[in-house]
Amino acid sequence: MTVSALTPPTPAQVVRDASPTTVLAGFIAVLVGFTSSISLVFQAADRAHLTAAQTTSWLTAVYLAIAISGALLSWRYRAPVVTAWSTPALALIAQDAGQLTYPEFIGAYLVSAAIITLLGVTGLFERVTRRIPAPLASAMLAGILIPFVLGAFTALPRAPLTVGAMLLAFLIGRAFAARYAVLLALVAGVAAALLSGQVHFGVTSSVFGALTLTRPAFTVAGVLVLALPMTVLTLASQNLPGAAILRASGYSRVPTSPLITGTGLASLLSAPFGAHATNLAAITAAICTGPEAHADERRRYVAGLASACFYLLLAVFAGAVAAAVTAVPKPLVAALAGLALLGTVLSSLHAALADERWRESALITVVVTASGLTFLGLGAAFWGLALGGLSAALLNAARPKSPTEPS
Repeated sequence: MTVSALTPPTPAQVVRDASPTTVLAGFIAVLVGFTSSISLVFQAADRAHLTAAQTTSWLTAVYLAIAISGALLSWRYRAPVVTAWSTPALALIAQDAGQLTYPEFIGAYLVSAAIITLLGVTGLFERVTRRIPAPLASAMLAGILIPFVLGAFTALPRAPLTVGAMLLAFLIGRAFAARYAVLLALVAGVAAALLSGQVHFGVTSSVFGALTLTRPAFTVAGVLVLALPMTVLTLASQNLPGAAILRASGYSRVPTSPLITGTGLASLLSAPFGAHATNLAAITAAICTGPEAHADERRRYVAGLASACFYLLLAVFAGAVAAAVTAVPKPLVAALAGLALLGTVLSSLHAALADERWRESALITVVVTASGLTFLGLGAAFWGLALGGLSAALLNAARPKSPTEPS
């Protein structure tokens, strides 16, 4: 079913549409996004010799950008538009940290943000994404998520008590209270982790976030080494699958161009304070757009608003982020993400493989995307879509048309 209601909700409607599952979906999306790649921030900060104030400003600015852009876009289009930082760009920054000065990094962030904003304003990015066939978009979504679902079970040997309790609670929840199965798994996992002594908090001198303005430096090296590669990675590895996930989840009437423009502007405004890139979320978006967030897709926008609120809390308490990084055991987060995405994988595979004409191409897309392939600096989501699209073009060209098909 395609969601058609794009009118912004009133505060009373938000309260009416809110539910424990939508708020929980927003929380899980933030928890997964926060814990999955936060270590790269500190790795890059260490390599670039950033001060504690600059690192805190980076976190504060990027979380503020994510929170504000996600809240405004989810509210405006009444859809779970979840934004996040660009993880591939973050890995690139960590890799290039020793090659550029900090002001050059800021200059590169601004150039990249300006390019992405321009692509959104002109509508070029939307014209590309609208040409992606729906079965292949669903197949790409399934391929992106399958490794995370598998992670729920591969985490079991690393923390058998915690993950085992979560799996048992989830199965019981699915049998007797399906809407709250993920919540039960979270409660069981936290309880087991606390009882087994797996939760350890670090020490920090200040718990609050703070912004530090840095004058940018625009150099050819900054543009070639960081700005252009970061733009390609953010568009191909984050915004492309992020837009496809919204379409595959039934939100095809949400225009893509304003989403790209909004995240580009958020990046542009936050870059002088150290934020690297804000974009559409992929993995964490699926947590909020799927049936586990709410059975009624018209009410899932609350999950997008909830995730924005939790990101705002991270911005306010950015100084405490370093201490919180090691507090939650990684197997718990992996299991929680996998269980929260089970329903989305099921519905995506069904949509991808339902039409026999697209079935083989969709399967290729699923397999390549799930493989984790990285080639020429582009991730598996891009190559899965590219090879699936090539397969579809060749198969459709070779397949004889039936008399009822248009010529």
